[in-house]
Amino acid sequence: MQHRIVVLGAGYTGAIAAGRLAKRLHREDVALTLVNAEPDFVERVRMHQLAAGQDLRPRPFREMFAGTGVALKLATVTGVDVDRKTVTVNAVDPVNSVNSVDTQGPGQPETEELEYDTLVYALGSGWNDQGVPGVAEHAHQLAGRPGALRLRERLARMGAGESVVVVGGGLTGLEAATEIAEARPDLDIALAARGELGDWLSPKGRRHLRKVFGKLGITVHEHASVTGVEADRVTTADGGTIPSAATVWTTGFAVHPIARATTLEVTDTGRIVVDGTMRSVSHPDVYAIGDAALATGPGDKPLRMSCASGTPMAWQAADAIAARLTGGKLPNAPLRYFNQCISLGREEGLIQYVTADDRAVRAALTGRFAAVYKELICKGAAWGVANPTLGLPTRRRRVVPQPALADASVGTAA
Repeated sequence: MQHRIVVLGAGYTGAIAAGRLAKRLHREDVALTLVNAEPDFVERVRMHQLAAGQDLRPRPFREMFAGTGVALKLATVTGVDVDRKTVTVNAVDPVNSVNSVDTQGPGQPETEELEYDTLVYALGSGWNDQGVPGVAEHAHQLAGRPGALRLRERLARMGAGESVVVVGGGLTGLEAATEIAEARPDLDIALAARGELGDWLSPKGRRHLRKVFGKLGITVHEHASVTGVEADRVTTADGGTIPSAATVWTTGFAVHPIARATTLEVTDTGRIVVDGTMRSVSHPDVYAIGDAALATGPGDKPLRMSCASGTPMAWQAADAIAARLTGGKLPNAPLRYFNQCISLGREEGLIQYVTADDRAVRAALTGRFAAVYKELICKGAAWGVANPTLGLPTRRRRVVPQPALADASVGTAA
Protein backbone atom coordinates (compact mmCIF):
# COMPACT_ATOMS: atom_id res chain seq x y z
CA MET A 1 0.00 0.00 0.00
CA GLN A 2 1.07 3.56 -0.64
CA HIS A 3 1.92 5.70 2.36
CA ARG A 4 -0.73 8.46 2.47
CA ILE A 5 0.65 11.93 3.13
CA VAL A 6 -1.86 14.78 3.44
CA VAL A 7 -0.64 18.39 3.54
CA LEU A 8 -3.14 20.94 4.83
CA GLY A 9 -2.64 24.43 3.43
CA ALA A 10 -0.65 25.61 0.42
CA GLY A 11 0.90 28.81 1.59
CA TYR A 12 4.68 29.10 1.49
CA THR A 13 5.23 26.30 3.99
CA GLY A 14 2.62 23.79 2.85
CA ALA A 15 3.40 24.16 -0.85
CA ILE A 16 7.16 23.88 -0.26
CA ALA A 17 6.73 20.81 1.94
CA ALA A 18 4.49 19.08 -0.61
CA GLY A 19 6.86 19.75 -3.48
CA ARG A 20 9.92 18.73 -1.50
CA LEU A 21 8.29 15.46 -0.43
CA ALA A 22 7.30 14.73 -4.03
CA LYS A 23 10.94 15.08 -5.09
CA ARG A 24 12.26 13.07 -2.15
CA LEU A 25 10.02 10.00 -2.37
CA HIS A 26 9.15 7.54 -5.14
CA ARG A 27 5.70 8.19 -6.55
CA GLU A 28 4.88 4.47 -6.42
CA ASP A 29 5.41 4.47 -2.65
CA VAL A 30 3.39 7.49 -1.55
CA ALA A 31 0.03 9.13 -2.24
CA LEU A 32 0.61 12.86 -1.68
CA THR A 33 -2.45 15.13 -1.36
CA LEU A 34 -2.27 18.91 -0.96
CA VAL A 35 -5.48 20.50 0.39
CA ASN A 36 -6.04 24.19 -0.24
CA ALA A 37 -9.01 26.52 -0.64
CA GLU A 38 -7.57 28.37 -3.63
CA PRO A 39 -6.25 26.92 -6.93
CA ASP A 40 -3.22 29.18 -7.18
CA PHE A 41 -0.40 30.21 -4.89
CA VAL A 42 -1.03 33.41 -2.92
CA GLU A 43 2.08 35.50 -2.26
CA ARG A 44 1.07 36.63 1.19
CA VAL A 45 4.08 38.92 1.47
CA ARG A 46 2.62 40.97 -1.39
CA MET A 47 -0.90 41.51 -0.05
CA HIS A 48 -0.16 45.17 0.66
CA GLN A 49 0.72 45.57 -3.02
CA LEU A 50 -2.54 43.92 -4.09
CA ALA A 51 -4.51 46.19 -1.76
CA ALA A 52 -2.75 49.26 -3.16
CA GLY A 53 -3.99 48.45 -6.66
CA GLN A 54 -1.18 46.38 -8.17
CA ASP A 55 -1.92 43.21 -10.14
CA LEU A 56 0.01 40.13 -9.10
CA ARG A 57 1.17 37.36 -11.39
CA PRO A 58 -1.07 34.28 -11.15
CA ARG A 59 0.71 31.09 -10.09
CA PRO A 60 -1.64 28.11 -10.60
CA PHE A 61 -0.79 25.07 -8.52
CA ARG A 62 -1.71 22.68 -11.33
CA GLU A 63 1.11 24.19 -13.39
CA MET A 64 3.54 24.37 -10.47
CA PHE A 65 2.98 20.74 -9.50
CA ALA A 66 2.44 19.29 -12.98
CA GLY A 67 4.16 15.92 -13.28
CA THR A 68 5.26 15.80 -9.64
CA GLY A 69 2.62 13.40 -8.34
CA VAL A 70 1.14 15.99 -5.94
CA ALA A 71 -2.67 15.75 -6.05
CA LEU A 72 -4.32 19.12 -5.42
CA LYS A 73 -7.68 19.01 -3.63
CA LEU A 74 -9.56 22.32 -3.62
CA ALA A 75 -11.31 22.36 -0.28
CA THR A 76 -11.51 24.06 3.09
CA VAL A 77 -10.52 22.07 6.15
CA THR A 78 -13.34 21.82 8.68
CA GLY A 79 -11.95 19.28 11.12
CA VAL A 80 -8.98 17.08 12.02
CA ASP A 81 -9.19 13.91 14.09
CA VAL A 82 -5.62 13.03 14.98
CA ASP A 83 -6.68 9.92 16.86
CA ARG A 84 -8.61 8.43 13.93
CA LYS A 85 -6.08 9.98 11.50
CA THR A 86 -8.72 11.65 9.35
CA VAL A 87 -9.34 15.14 7.96
CA THR A 88 -12.79 16.51 7.09
CA VAL A 89 -12.96 18.94 4.16
CA ASN A 90 -15.57 20.85 2.20
CA ALA A 91 -15.06 21.11 -1.55
CA VAL A 92 -14.54 24.60 -3.02
CA ASP A 93 -15.76 25.86 -6.39
CA PRO A 94 -12.56 27.02 -8.19
CA VAL A 95 -14.51 29.54 -10.27
CA ASN A 96 -15.41 31.50 -7.14
CA SER A 97 -12.10 31.14 -5.32
CA VAL A 98 -9.76 33.39 -7.33
CA ASN A 99 -9.79 37.20 -7.33
CA SER A 100 -12.94 37.22 -5.22
CA VAL A 101 -13.63 38.60 -1.78
CA ASP A 102 -15.52 35.37 -1.03
CA THR A 103 -13.97 31.90 -1.28
CA GLN A 104 -17.19 29.93 -0.84
CA GLY A 105 -19.41 29.54 -3.88
CA PRO A 106 -23.21 29.19 -3.81
CA GLY A 107 -24.94 26.00 -2.74
CA GLN A 108 -24.21 23.33 -0.14
CA PRO A 109 -20.52 22.35 -0.03
CA GLU A 110 -19.60 18.71 -0.60
CA THR A 111 -18.10 17.14 2.53
CA GLU A 112 -15.37 14.51 2.33
CA GLU A 113 -13.21 12.64 4.82
CA LEU A 114 -9.54 12.04 3.99
CA GLU A 115 -7.47 9.37 5.70
CA TYR A 116 -3.75 9.82 6.24
CA ASP A 117 -0.69 8.00 7.50
CA THR A 118 1.31 11.22 7.87
CA LEU A 119 -0.24 14.67 8.23
CA VAL A 120 1.52 17.98 7.54
CA TYR A 121 -0.46 20.76 9.21
CA ALA A 122 0.26 24.09 7.50
CA LEU A 123 -3.01 26.01 7.85
CA GLY A 124 -1.17 29.16 8.82
CA SER A 125 -2.81 32.14 10.44
CA GLY A 126 -5.32 34.91 9.90
CA TRP A 127 -5.72 38.38 11.27
CA ASN A 128 -6.03 38.96 14.99
CA ASP A 129 -8.53 41.58 16.12
CA GLN A 130 -7.04 41.39 19.66
CA GLY A 131 -10.59 41.59 21.02
CA VAL A 132 -10.76 45.33 20.29
CA PRO A 133 -14.36 46.55 19.83
CA GLY A 134 -15.33 47.49 16.29
CA VAL A 135 -12.38 45.84 14.52
CA ALA A 136 -14.36 42.97 13.01
CA GLU A 137 -17.13 45.32 11.85
CA HIS A 138 -15.14 48.28 10.54
CA ALA A 139 -11.47 47.41 9.92
CA HIS A 140 -9.73 45.89 6.90
CA GLN A 141 -7.03 43.24 7.02
CA LEU A 142 -4.17 41.96 4.86
CA ALA A 143 -3.81 38.40 6.15
CA GLY A 144 -5.09 36.91 2.89
CA ARG A 145 -6.29 37.67 -0.63
CA PRO A 146 -10.00 38.17 0.19
CA GLY A 147 -9.16 40.83 2.78
CA ALA A 148 -6.64 42.55 0.51
CA LEU A 149 -9.21 42.68 -2.30
CA ARG A 150 -11.83 44.18 -0.02
CA LEU A 151 -9.36 46.89 1.00
CA ARG A 152 -8.43 47.42 -2.65
CA GLU A 153 -12.08 48.04 -3.50
CA ARG A 154 -12.48 50.44 -0.57
CA LEU A 155 -9.40 52.46 -1.49
CA ALA A 156 -10.54 52.69 -5.10
CA ARG A 157 -13.79 54.35 -3.95
CA MET A 158 -12.05 56.91 -1.74
CA GLY A 159 -11.69 60.49 -2.84
CA ALA A 160 -8.82 62.94 -2.38
CA GLY A 161 -8.24 64.06 1.17
CA GLU A 162 -9.95 61.12 2.84
CA SER A 163 -8.11 59.47 5.71
CA VAL A 164 -6.64 55.97 6.07
CA VAL A 165 -5.27 54.78 9.40
CA VAL A 166 -2.99 51.75 9.56
CA VAL A 167 -3.04 50.28 13.07
CA GLY A 168 0.12 48.40 14.02
CA GLY A 169 3.78 49.35 13.76
CA GLY A 170 5.20 45.95 12.82
CA LEU A 171 6.46 44.83 9.42
CA THR A 172 2.98 44.47 7.90
CA GLY A 173 1.91 47.89 9.14
CA LEU A 174 5.03 49.62 7.82
CA GLU A 175 4.69 48.00 4.40
CA ALA A 176 0.96 48.71 4.16
CA ALA A 177 1.25 52.37 5.14
CA THR A 178 4.09 53.16 2.74
CA GLU A 179 2.60 51.17 -0.16
CA ILE A 180 -0.77 52.91 0.11
CA ALA A 181 0.84 56.32 0.59
CA GLU A 182 2.99 55.87 -2.50
CA ALA A 183 0.10 54.61 -4.63
CA ARG A 184 -2.40 57.21 -3.37
CA PRO A 185 -0.58 60.45 -2.50
CA ASP A 186 -3.96 62.20 -2.57
CA LEU A 187 -5.08 60.38 0.59
CA ASP A 188 -4.25 61.33 4.18
CA ILE A 189 -2.32 58.30 5.50
CA ALA A 190 -1.54 57.77 9.19
CA LEU A 191 0.00 54.97 11.21
CA ALA A 192 -0.81 54.26 14.86
CA ALA A 193 1.92 52.36 16.72
CA ARG A 194 1.83 51.09 20.29
CA GLY A 195 5.47 52.09 20.80
CA GLU A 196 7.90 54.25 18.85
CA LEU A 197 8.18 53.95 15.10
CA GLY A 198 10.50 51.04 14.29
CA ASP A 199 11.66 50.79 17.89
CA TRP A 200 13.13 47.30 17.34
CA LEU A 201 15.38 48.47 14.49
CA SER A 202 18.94 49.75 14.61
CA PRO A 203 19.50 53.54 14.83
CA LYS A 204 20.28 53.60 11.09
CA GLY A 205 17.11 51.65 10.34
CA ARG A 206 14.95 53.98 12.45
CA ARG A 207 16.41 57.08 10.83
CA HIS A 208 15.71 55.76 7.35
CA LEU A 209 12.19 54.73 8.29
CA ARG A 210 11.39 58.23 9.56
CA LYS A 211 12.91 59.75 6.45
CA VAL A 212 10.72 57.66 4.14
CA PHE A 213 7.58 58.28 6.20
CA GLY A 214 8.28 62.00 6.08
CA LYS A 215 8.84 61.95 2.31
CA LEU A 216 5.57 60.11 1.77
CA GLY A 217 3.67 62.43 4.10
CA ILE A 218 2.59 59.71 6.52
CA THR A 219 1.48 60.96 9.94
CA VAL A 220 2.82 58.80 12.78
CA HIS A 221 0.97 58.44 16.09
CA GLU A 222 3.44 56.90 18.53
CA HIS A 223 2.52 55.32 21.88
CA ALA A 224 -1.03 55.16 20.54
CA SER A 225 -2.68 51.93 21.62
CA VAL A 226 -5.97 51.67 19.71
CA THR A 227 -8.87 50.57 21.92
CA GLY A 228 -11.80 50.95 19.55
CA VAL A 229 -12.64 51.24 15.85
CA GLU A 230 -15.67 53.00 14.40
CA ALA A 231 -16.72 53.63 10.81
CA ASP A 232 -15.05 57.06 10.73
CA ARG A 233 -12.43 57.02 13.50
CA VAL A 234 -10.25 55.03 15.86
CA THR A 235 -10.04 55.62 19.60
CA THR A 236 -6.80 55.41 21.56
CA ALA A 237 -6.13 54.41 25.15
CA ASP A 238 -5.63 58.01 26.25
CA GLY A 239 -9.16 58.88 25.08
CA GLY A 240 -8.06 60.56 21.87
CA THR A 241 -9.48 59.89 18.42
CA ILE A 242 -7.92 59.72 14.96
CA PRO A 243 -10.17 60.32 11.92
CA SER A 244 -10.29 57.27 9.67
CA ALA A 245 -12.48 56.67 6.64
CA ALA A 246 -10.71 53.32 6.20
CA THR A 247 -8.88 51.50 8.98
CA VAL A 248 -6.28 48.81 8.21
CA TRP A 249 -5.66 46.43 11.14
CA THR A 250 -2.15 44.91 11.25
CA THR A 251 -1.55 44.13 14.92
CA GLY A 252 -0.48 40.52 14.52
CA PHE A 253 -1.84 37.13 13.49
CA ALA A 254 -3.95 34.42 15.07
CA VAL A 255 -3.56 30.77 14.12
CA HIS A 256 -6.34 28.72 12.54
CA PRO A 257 -8.57 27.40 15.37
CA ILE A 258 -8.79 23.79 14.17
CA ALA A 259 -5.67 22.53 15.99
CA ARG A 260 -7.02 23.71 19.34
CA ALA A 261 -10.10 21.49 18.84
CA THR A 262 -7.94 18.35 18.52
CA THR A 263 -6.02 16.31 21.09
CA LEU A 264 -2.72 17.71 19.80
CA GLU A 265 -0.53 19.46 22.35
CA VAL A 266 -0.90 23.15 21.60
CA THR A 267 0.07 26.44 23.25
CA ASP A 268 -2.46 28.77 24.85
CA THR A 269 -2.67 30.56 21.49
CA GLY A 270 -3.37 27.35 19.59
CA ARG A 271 0.03 26.73 17.99
CA ILE A 272 1.07 23.08 17.72
CA VAL A 273 4.11 22.24 19.85
CA VAL A 274 6.78 20.51 17.74
CA ASP A 275 10.29 19.14 18.15
CA GLY A 276 13.37 20.01 16.09
CA THR A 277 12.09 18.05 13.10
CA MET A 278 8.70 19.84 13.19
CA ARG A 279 7.04 16.69 14.52
CA SER A 280 4.22 17.04 17.03
CA VAL A 281 5.44 16.20 20.52
CA SER A 282 2.13 14.45 21.25
CA HIS A 283 1.27 12.76 17.94
CA PRO A 284 4.22 11.34 15.92
CA ASP A 285 2.17 11.04 12.72
CA VAL A 286 1.58 14.82 12.63
CA TYR A 287 4.04 17.51 11.55
CA ALA A 288 3.28 21.22 11.87
CA ILE A 289 5.02 24.04 10.04
CA GLY A 290 4.76 27.77 9.53
CA ASP A 291 2.60 30.03 11.68
CA ALA A 292 0.61 27.03 12.95
CA ALA A 293 3.60 25.58 14.80
CA LEU A 294 5.58 26.60 17.84
CA ALA A 295 9.18 25.84 16.93
CA THR A 296 12.26 27.22 18.63
CA GLY A 297 15.45 28.68 17.26
CA PRO A 298 18.71 29.81 18.87
CA GLY A 299 18.51 30.11 22.63
CA ASP A 300 15.21 28.18 22.61
CA LYS A 301 13.49 31.38 21.51
CA PRO A 302 10.20 30.76 19.66
CA LEU A 303 10.36 31.53 15.95
CA ARG A 304 8.14 34.43 14.93
CA MET A 305 5.27 34.03 12.49
CA SER A 306 6.82 34.85 9.13
CA CYS A 307 7.83 33.53 5.73
CA ALA A 308 11.43 33.72 6.96
CA SER A 309 10.60 31.17 9.67
CA GLY A 310 8.18 29.04 7.66
CA THR A 311 10.40 28.18 4.71
CA PRO A 312 13.19 26.44 6.67
CA MET A 313 10.53 24.79 8.84
CA ALA A 314 9.00 23.30 5.68
CA TRP A 315 12.40 22.04 4.50
CA GLN A 316 13.05 20.51 7.93
CA ALA A 317 9.67 18.75 8.10
CA ALA A 318 9.79 17.37 4.56
CA ASP A 319 13.32 16.06 4.96
CA ALA A 320 12.47 14.52 8.34
CA ILE A 321 9.40 12.74 6.94
CA ALA A 322 11.40 11.43 3.99
CA ALA A 323 14.21 10.29 6.28
CA ARG A 324 11.88 8.44 8.62
CA LEU A 325 10.08 6.73 5.73
CA THR A 326 13.25 5.69 3.92
CA GLY A 327 15.55 4.93 6.83
CA GLY A 328 17.77 7.91 6.10
CA LYS A 329 19.47 10.40 8.38
CA LEU A 330 17.29 13.02 10.02
CA PRO A 331 18.03 16.68 9.18
CA ASN A 332 20.08 18.69 11.61
CA ALA A 333 19.94 22.16 10.05
CA PRO A 334 19.80 25.07 12.51
CA LEU A 335 16.80 27.41 12.25
CA ARG A 336 18.07 30.98 12.50
CA TYR A 337 17.56 34.50 11.15
CA PHE A 338 19.84 36.68 9.03
CA ASN A 339 17.87 39.83 8.26
CA GLN A 340 14.46 41.47 8.19
CA CYS A 341 13.42 42.69 4.74
CA ILE A 342 10.95 45.59 4.65
CA SER A 343 9.54 47.15 1.50
CA LEU A 344 8.67 50.84 1.86
CA GLY A 345 6.77 51.28 -1.38
CA ARG A 346 8.25 50.31 -4.75
CA GLU A 347 11.21 52.70 -4.61
CA GLU A 348 12.44 52.39 -1.04
CA GLY A 349 13.35 49.53 1.27
CA LEU A 350 15.07 48.61 4.51
CA ILE A 351 17.14 45.50 5.12
CA GLN A 352 17.83 45.21 8.83
CA TYR A 353 20.51 42.66 9.67
CA VAL A 354 19.84 40.67 12.83
CA THR A 355 21.41 38.13 15.14
CA ALA A 356 20.56 34.45 14.86
CA ASP A 357 17.71 34.98 17.35
CA ASP A 358 16.31 38.00 15.44
CA ARG A 359 17.73 40.98 17.36
CA ALA A 360 18.79 43.99 15.30
CA VAL A 361 22.48 44.76 14.85
CA ARG A 362 23.98 48.06 13.67
CA ALA A 363 24.23 47.11 10.00
CA ALA A 364 21.34 47.91 7.65
CA LEU A 365 20.81 48.50 3.93
CA THR A 366 18.53 51.34 2.88
CA GLY A 367 17.13 53.07 -0.16
CA ARG A 368 16.70 51.82 -3.71
CA PHE A 369 19.21 49.00 -3.34
CA ALA A 370 17.27 47.69 -0.33
CA ALA A 371 14.04 47.85 -2.36
CA VAL A 372 15.63 45.73 -5.11
CA TYR A 373 16.98 43.33 -2.48
CA LYS A 374 13.51 42.90 -0.94
CA GLU A 375 11.97 42.32 -4.37
CA LEU A 376 14.52 39.60 -5.07
CA ILE A 377 13.68 38.00 -1.73
CA CYS A 378 9.96 37.98 -2.59
CA LYS A 379 10.62 36.52 -6.03
CA GLY A 380 12.97 33.98 -4.52
CA ALA A 381 10.35 32.88 -1.99
CA ALA A 382 7.81 32.29 -4.77
CA TRP A 383 10.44 30.52 -6.88
CA GLY A 384 11.24 28.31 -3.92
CA VAL A 385 7.66 27.05 -3.82
CA ALA A 386 8.04 25.64 -7.33
CA ASN A 387 11.65 24.55 -6.71
CA PRO A 388 11.59 23.14 -3.18
CA THR A 389 14.83 21.12 -3.31
CA LEU A 390 17.10 24.14 -3.53
CA GLY A 391 20.73 23.19 -3.00
CA LEU A 392 20.05 19.52 -2.33
CA PRO A 393 20.18 16.34 -4.43
CA THR A 394 16.86 15.47 -6.06
CA ARG A 395 17.29 11.70 -6.14
CA ARG A 396 14.11 10.03 -4.92
CA ARG A 397 14.45 7.36 -2.24
CA ARG A 398 12.28 4.28 -1.80
CA VAL A 399 10.05 3.98 1.24
CA VAL A 400 11.22 1.22 3.59
CA PRO A 401 8.46 -1.06 4.98
CA GLN A 402 7.63 -0.08 8.55
CA PRO A 403 8.83 -3.36 10.17
CA ALA A 404 12.23 -2.82 8.54
CA LEU A 405 12.37 0.73 9.83
CA ALA A 406 12.05 -0.52 13.38
CA ASP A 407 15.53 -2.01 13.06
CA ALA A 408 17.01 0.72 10.88
CA SER A 409 19.77 2.94 12.16
CA VAL A 410 18.33 6.44 11.86
CA GLY A 411 20.13 9.63 12.79
CA THR A 412 18.69 12.10 15.27
CA ALA A 413 18.10 15.80 15.00
CA ALA A 414 19.50 18.23 17.50
